[in-house]
Parts: sequence; C-alpha cells; structure tokens
Amino acid sequence: MVENNQLLPFERNRYYVGKLLTSADFQVEQDYGIRKRRFLNEMMFGDGIVCGLGVYSLDDQSVMVESGVALDGLGREIAVESAVVRKLSAIQGFEELESSRVLLCLRYQEENVHPVYAVRSQESGDNYECNHTREGWSFFLRDAEAPGGVMELESDFLSSAVLFENSDYCISLSMPASASCGRKVRLDVQVECLGEEAATLNLDVLLQTPAFVSENGEHEVQIRMEDVRLTAGQRLCKSYWLTAQSAPAPDSVLIAGTNMANILLGDQREPLGENFLMRVAVEDLSPEELVARAIGRISLESREMAGRPDSVPLAELWLQRTKSAYLIEKVVEDGVKRYVQTNAAAALRSEYSGYYAQPAQQVSTVVEQREGGPVETGPRYSEPVYATGICEIPLSGAKRGDVVRSDEILHGLGRGNVLVEVGFEYLAEDPRTNEQARNTIYGDATLFGEPELPITRAATAVKVMGDRGSFLAAARLEQDATQAVMVLRWVAIKLPAGEESSKLQRLAGKSIAAEQPTVVLATRESHFFNVRFKNMEPCTLSYELTEPDSGEITTDGIYTAPGKEGVYEIRISCADMPLISTYAYAVVKKRTAEQEEAAASK
Repeated sequence: MVENNQLLPFERNRYYVGKLLTSADFQVEQDYGIRKRRFLNEMMFGDGIVCGLGVYSLDDQSVMVESGVALDGLGREIAVESAVVRKLSAIQGFEELESSRVLLCLRYQEENVHPVYAVRSQESGDNYECNHTREGWSFFLRDAEAPGGVMELESDFLSSAVLFENSDYCISLSMPASASCGRKVRLDVQVECLGEEAATLNLDVLLQTPAFVSENGEHEVQIRMEDVRLTAGQRLCKSYWLTAQSAPAPDSVLIAGTNMANILLGDQREPLGENFLMRVAVEDLSPEELVARAIGRISLESREMAGRPDSVPLAELWLQRTKSAYLIEKVVEDGVKRYVQTNAAAALRSEYSGYYAQPAQQVSTVVEQREGGPVETGPRYSEPVYATGICEIPLSGAKRGDVVRSDEILHGLGRGNVLVEVGFEYLAEDPRTNEQARNTIYGDATLFGEPELPITRAATAVKVMGDRGSFLAAARLEQDATQAVMVLRWVAIKLPAGEESSKLQRLAGKSIAAEQPTVVLATRESHFFNVRFKNMEPCTLSYELTEPDSGEITTDGIYTAPGKEGVYEIRISCADMPLISTYAYAVVKKRTAEQEEAAASK
C-alpha cells in the first residue's frame, strides 16, 4: 500500500534493456501515479465534500449518510457508493465521547481483498496473498470541542499590530498588508479578554490614515468601543472600511499617537505606552491579484508544518445522554461541512449564484425560445426605487372626528420594506405668475397660517403591507368636510435591507437643491438648472421630466420649454445615489407682441 502521508519526492521507474522487474518495481510504478494524483488533488482542490454525503437522523439512535464523494487533506478520494445507515453506538469512537456535541467524520481506509494462491509464499508458511487493494472508507466520532490537530497556514496577507495590552485585555488592529489603489479595504479592531475578571473597557482612539480616507472622507478613523465587558477567552471585533488613495504608496503607515488614545478600564485611565504604528502598502494591483499573490507565496514547507487533515467532517450531532442511553437531538451540517469547488460544476454554480448577485440597476430581458437556444430581445423592465401618485377618498357627509380610509393601493415597488408618505394636494393661484399652480402639504397644514386653504384638514396615517406590495391611507377629520373628495398625493420609497440599508444611512444629511427652483420661460426658451450640494462632494447629476410632452432636457441639465403654456416639473438626482434628489419647475408662458419685438431687437 502507498504510504499515504508521504507524497514527496516523486520517484518513478527508469526502464532499460535487460532490466529485471520484480514486485518492488511494479509497486514503485503504482505508487508514482497514486502519489502524483493525490498531490494534485491536495494542491488544486483542497479537502472537503465534492458531492452528496448528506447526514440525516433516521431515528433517535441512528443516522443515515447519503452516497457521495469527498477529498481529505492528503488528496485521497473517498467515494461512498450508496446510502449507509449506522447506529451511533456501532461507530468507532463512540465509547470515548465525553460531551453532548460530537462530530461525525469520514476517513479513507484501504483493505486487502481477493486472496489467491501464491507459490513463493510457502517459504513463510502462508500459501495465499491478497490479489487486490480496495480503496474504502469508515466513519468515526469525536468530541466537537476536541482539537483537530491542524494549524492555520501562515501567510503574510494580513498586517497586524497590538495597540494596547495588559493583564486584562489585548487590543489589536489588522488589515491586508497591501491595498489596491482607489479600492476599499477593511480594517478590523479586535479586543481579546485575557483576565478572568476583567474590568469594563471603554476605548476612544483617533487613528490617522495618511494613504486612506474613511467613509466621511477624512484621513482618520475614530475608533470607539463603549462598555465592553468580556470573560476570559472571549473576543470582540469591530470593522471599519477605508478607501486607498489612487496613487501607489509602498511605505504607508497607520498612526495613533499617545495623545490620541483614551483607554479606560473601569474608572482607571490606561496609557498607550508608545506611539502606535502599523505598516500598510498601497499598490497598483487589483484585489484579486493581491489575494492570488498572498496565497501563492505559501511554501510547501509551511503547508507541511500546518498539517493536513486525514478525515472529512460530515455533521455535528447534538446528543441527549444519560447513564444508560442516548438520543440524537439535532443534526447540524451548516458550518461543519466544507465543499470543494470543481470545474465540472462551474456552469451550475454560476447559474445558482445569479439568484444572489443583483447588479446596481436590475434589468430584466425578454427571452424568446427559438431553435438553437434562447435569444434575448432586449431590456423590458428596470426596478424603480421610488414612486408617486394620487389617491382620492370620498368625504360625502363626513363630520369632524370621522375616520375615512382609501382603498388598497399598489405602489409598484414590489414586496419588501417601503416608506410611504401622504400629503394634501390642491390647486392655488401663484401670485408671481397669476397661474394656477399645484401644491402639496405634508403634515400639519395649520402651520402655514393660510385659513382659506381649499382642503379639509385632517390627521393622516399610512399602513404599509410589505408582503403585498401595497398600502392603505387613512385620515381623521379635524373639521367638517368642505369638499366631496379628499385628494392625497402619495410618495413611496423602497428601503434597501442589509448592506444596502447601511448605504441609505450614509446618505443622511446629504442633499441637493436647485439654485433657481422655479423659473419663468417663454415657449421654446432654454434654461440651465444648476444645483447646490449640501454636506457632500459635487457628483454627476441626472435630469428627467416627470410628465410627457413637457419639453426637452439634456443630460447636463439644459431645459428647453415646449410650445404650449403650463407648469412643468423637472426631477434632478445624483446619478449614483438616486435617493438624493430635488425638483425644479418651469412656468412656460407665451410672449406678448412687445416681448417678441424686444427679444428680436437684442
């Protein structure tokens, strides 16, 4: 049999005329092919599940393992050809278990089979030798908390440094030793408790980052942790995202001076001791290139020192144990199994991944099935992030104190978390233009001090039904109905979840406003809508007309009025942050004869 834990060096037969071949030579021939294949498995794929090997609790004391294939850390293929049922008490290692959480593992195992008569073996007194070696497998159990005997691979990918350490806590910082020009990179701050009864920790450190900017656009990061209380061995990690500068900086550092750190253990202030410094380079390489380089630099000697697992964990079993019996309470596979990514499954993996990776602007396409395969016929739908509309609630006979409700309204943003606001919409004469203008009041209408507003004052509320993609509007009248219908303008905004939600929070306080929100133009006259930026850097703008036949506007904000009079609305938004937007209005009026003559004479 092959010495499984010794693959190197490779040594193969050298043939020549007249060479006497013995069983040892044929064994070398076989060992060479086996070791080379296992070496490639180990280096190219690693260890884990290739397919199948699901674990199920068949009853309170037995498990079933599905058929499948795995690779162990020595590159050996383990093929379980059919489903297997085992009682836990019959699996190797059961008697040595000490805890109620155990790992079910799969291990490679060889067995000599098919005995045949062997002439030369009479010298040893045995007339038979096994003709084949069967590559098989076996299960075994071990305590989940028991050490696996494999260390982590040492790599120079991360740069780490200790900010503060005493008998209670160790505070360290780590991030990639090299970052990509102009790309984001994560900085981790980790607090580890070293003492049995550590005091409460409060941390406030200003970390200077000369070659990086924080999310607020500054070359510094304020690291804060409040009221941290851990027990021995516990760790707390907090992450910050930085953006590397656009030019390479091979010798950059992160710095925190002794006067920039405030560390409190209980009520006692702890000094930093000395200035903190951690070296981090900025390179003109992509993140993929940096990761590939870091992994490729790990030597064979480092891999050998780290060790290689000779088994594959399949599941963690939670047991209820008594002195005389045991019961399987739960089978946990997530977080235990490790899967090998093979080229054979690349197409299927890409197809499945498409259900999770959504582009910044989702565009669906129409696909027609034709002979020879599907054909995309072009974009059909772009998912919106906001919507607006009008709803009308009848007020016939309604009195003060009555509650009136709208019918269910579909906002068109689909299911999920959506914010909806409603306001009173009415027409009133604009004293600047002597034209009827549309106005909307959100909230308390009495705050504007206009007693003759053509609305029925009321307190409003909205009920959003996220699973249905709709909402209901309700109003409690604060006066007897003065109109037959209450006209409400509703505005809905799709609120992202998860990481996108954090992006929305970063938009807080940022806004844009048109320098001239309302302009009076003649028909076919042009105007440039410029904007002011508040709490944000200037960015690329997007201009659009909210109604058809309301003129034309270019991508850089030059509006040309239509040939008919009216009030027209223009929406201005940040191209990469569409939730930051504002509106401008063009009041279009035809020129009088005198105005036409004056314009022609200029």
